[in-house]
Amino acid sequence: MSKYNTPHNELLPHLFRQEYARMTAVLCSLFGLKHIEIAEDISSDTFLKASEHWAINGIPENPTAWLYTVAKNKTKDYFKRISVFENRVSPSLKSQKIEFPANFDFNDEIIADSQLNMIFCVCDPKNSKEYQICLILQILCGFSVEEIANAFLTKRETIKKRLQRARSNLRNSDFQIKKPGKKEIQLRLDSVLKGLYLLFNEGYFSKSSNQLIRKELCAEAIRLALALTEHPLTDTPQTNALLALMCFQSSRLEARTDDNGEIILFDKQDKKLWDKSLIEKGNYYLVNACGGNEISKYHLEAGIAYWHTTTTEENKWRHILQLYNQLILIEYSPTAALNRIFAFSKVHGCKEAIKAAKKLNLTDNHYYHKLLGYLYIELEINQAIKHYERVLHLTKSKTEIRAVTKEISRLKAKQQVTNKKLNEQT
Repeated sequence: MSKYNTPHNELLPHLFRQEYARMTAVLCSLFGLKHIEIAEDISSDTFLKASEHWAINGIPENPTAWLYTVAKNKTKDYFKRISVFENRVSPSLKSQKIEFPANFDFNDEIIADSQLNMIFCVCDPKNSKEYQICLILQILCGFSVEEIANAFLTKRETIKKRLQRARSNLRNSDFQIKKPGKKEIQLRLDSVLKGLYLLFNEGYFSKSSNQLIRKELCAEAIRLALALTEHPLTDTPQTNALLALMCFQSSRLEARTDDNGEIILFDKQDKKLWDKSLIEKGNYYLVNACGGNEISKYHLEAGIAYWHTTTTEENKWRHILQLYNQLILIEYSPTAALNRIFAFSKVHGCKEAIKAAKKLNLTDNHYYHKLLGYLYIELEINQAIKHYERVLHLTKSKTEIRAVTKEISRLKAKQQVTNKKLNEQT
């Protein structure tokens, strides 16, 4: 009897997100990145079999182990069937005489090594950095095309073309998945860190899911970043700064949403729910990040996240604003610019912040209208409502739509009370 009360059709998507990429990485180490489609087919077939088997027989005691056992057996079968080779694999693969290794298995060490090796392999300079990061997000993180498009703030068709070209470049190269050397690590680490940064961001504030927070993505990003800090060639100040940022941000996950999954603004979060152990780990890795001479975007964002976790410092918003000023000079983005305006409002007030926000003119960005809605609340409710209504037209997130709709209703009710008082006075 299974210990899981969750229906299989709810558990499987979670396991798919968590294990598909790991499974594919191990199989790619066996088949080679040139034939990644074989690894992806076996992984997909494994989850298809789970869907069919669990619907009839229920969820097994250890569903993750069950999946890897099936994947291992399917891999064995693949090597036994000559017909599969003839139907699916190019003649070039036959000539390579790939044999099923006697000691092949899925275990924690092999999975971790395969993922890290594969991350660096897909960051081959034959592809541009944008192509590399797209591949990391799809192959290693299991992102859909839409999720990658949201991460890059670009169109789905653009991402589809990037992925097709990137995969074609890999197929046309002869390299295998192997442990990268010192030179390869130095050349490719920036792309790897950017991929993990985007993975964490999608977990911290999902743009594609009905859930605002996807904790499993945050946890996976932290796990991979931690593995990088444990290797002497990747234990760099930037890696430590990124891990510090992830720890600080993760410390507030439990306080960021209510029981209905709706966002709780920073000012209204219950600080007792903040995870102090993660804050301490963030401090530890931030100190480690100070060993070099370079200040990266990860250093600045980790510093901003650090100040958010402090509760007693009176001038913390001034510190945060100064860090945002530096961040925008290093790497401008609409998100950073809008977050800077929020910090600016805490220092100089909402009226001045509105003037600064309007200069950005990000009228097609729903975060822009959400920020203006927030800034206008105490100054001009009608304007706040208009901007929030604009958010509803621009966002795709159901969670965000619910939260903004609720805020509009609250503001309209408040406006009615104000109007009633004014009428009574006249």
